[in-house]
Amino acid sequence: MEPEPPPPPFSSSSSKNDTKLAKTTDLFPLTDDLLHKILSRLPAVSFASAACVSKSWNHLCNQVLSRPKLASALSLDPSPEIAVSEVVDKVLAEPIRPHFVLASIGSGFRLYDVSRLISRKLGSKTPLIISTSLGVIGRDAVTDEVTEVKWISLAGDLSDDDGSVTAEDDNFGIVLTVGFVPGLVVDVVPLLRPTKEPRNAMLEKFVTDIRGFCSSVSGGQSPVGIIVFGMEQEGLVDMKPIVNILDYAMPKETVIVGDERGRFLYKSGNESRNFCGSAKYFTDAVALVFAKDRNRAYGNGNIQFHVALSNGVTPVGPRYKAASVKRNCSDHSTWLTAKLEGQQAVLDGQRILNDINDELGDHAGSSDLYIGVTTRRNCSIRSEKPRLLTSLAFHGVVEGDEEYLYVSGEGIRTGDYFQFYRSDPEAALSSIISVTQKIQNLKLDQNQKNSCSQIFGGLIFSCYGRSEPFFASNVDSVPFLENLAEVPFGGIFCGGEIGRGPSSLVDEDRQESPVSCCLHVYSTVYLVMTCTPP
Repeated sequence: MEPEPPPPPFSSSSSKNDTKLAKTTDLFPLTDDLLHKILSRLPAVSFASAACVSKSWNHLCNQVLSRPKLASALSLDPSPEIAVSEVVDKVLAEPIRPHFVLASIGSGFRLYDVSRLISRKLGSKTPLIISTSLGVIGRDAVTDEVTEVKWISLAGDLSDDDGSVTAEDDNFGIVLTVGFVPGLVVDVVPLLRPTKEPRNAMLEKFVTDIRGFCSSVSGGQSPVGIIVFGMEQEGLVDMKPIVNILDYAMPKETVIVGDERGRFLYKSGNESRNFCGSAKYFTDAVALVFAKDRNRAYGNGNIQFHVALSNGVTPVGPRYKAASVKRNCSDHSTWLTAKLEGQQAVLDGQRILNDINDELGDHAGSSDLYIGVTTRRNCSIRSEKPRLLTSLAFHGVVEGDEEYLYVSGEGIRTGDYFQFYRSDPEAALSSIISVTQKIQNLKLDQNQKNSCSQIFGGLIFSCYGRSEPFFASNVDSVPFLENLAEVPFGGIFCGGEIGRGPSSLVDEDRQESPVSCCLHVYSTVYLVMTCTPP
């Protein structure tokens, strides 16, 4: 005789069990309220199974997850399998339906290995970006303690083909963030560069792809927000023009945040946009785009992104005007001479730095120096009428001699004005206090407008130069910890922090300034996510 097949899930195996279940149900009626409470306490995987039991259960599950939700966790375990397991188990410990996944790892982990492990647990259809970072910020998946870890920056190129460093690298760890954002549609859009024309990134296609995605899901509305990651490829990828074109093309209501340089893998929900490992294209940058869903249900409410900036630099000395500019393609630097604003005498690099060191006084030698260059450039996309964009771009000061001032990066022209800036921990600490107050005001404002309004998550993009010895540890987390202790958040230490957007959290002088600055130095960018019910 063949053995009886096992009973199907969520069903009884015999009439005896049916009778027992009926008696139990009679004694303890399984009302919708009781079932709602039970479902809301299930882990995400069990919750997903419960939603498939019946239409009534599915309806209740939709009620449980009617509001947006962010889940984030951090692990520093040196084993990628254990680290991924810890953070995935933590973010899936409660009901959530992943609409997007962001993961940042240490260079000691292999991107492809982590990508495979996460996709296996969270599914291969969810839009995903996994990047290497210079450090991670978040709550430990095991201890629940907030941790800021800045990893050692490795000299030289120890990377293998998948963009990860292995043999001599102890930078182990991951921060994983999963988001559920009903009322929005999220997908990944890459910036491609043909392998046969390695100097020509397809910037216009990048913008039109973002616009096209938003048009298809929103009916022409602009994105609510964009999280962008740049690829670290020496000499080939300059994020300044990429961020500038996004600044030009996207309305001021669109929030843009991210990391200027790292390494990443991505997975788009649209297979036609997946070019990881392609022989035809490099990927210079990748954008996680949040667009309003024109088919959203009435009860989803309105999700908004808010940006706050903790500035970590202070201007020093007078303004200068570039008198002569030379571009050094071999090390991607710029050599220049300059005039003091309003004067005709041309100054060499040594003279300029001597004057600035006099201005610095006791801070000379203890601060990192930058020049902030104000550029005025015409921008356009395809046949659009060009529009003048005025922006502030930072370049690290390398040295000066009796001929030139040497700075990192390119894009400076004769006639551009610039001013020196120094890294300043006192200014950074003061601005963190200001950001803390502004987030507190946002929280109070949300509660006053509607008692059901909520801040449901946040992300932090902090400069690698902050933390010790610039700061004591865990300082950049303070604005969230002081105001939003129960709100999930994650963050990274960046090779260049990107932040732009209108918000009550941005200082008034920056809101009103005609000069746009999207790429910052020695700063921390905070993204705060709120939802207001209809």
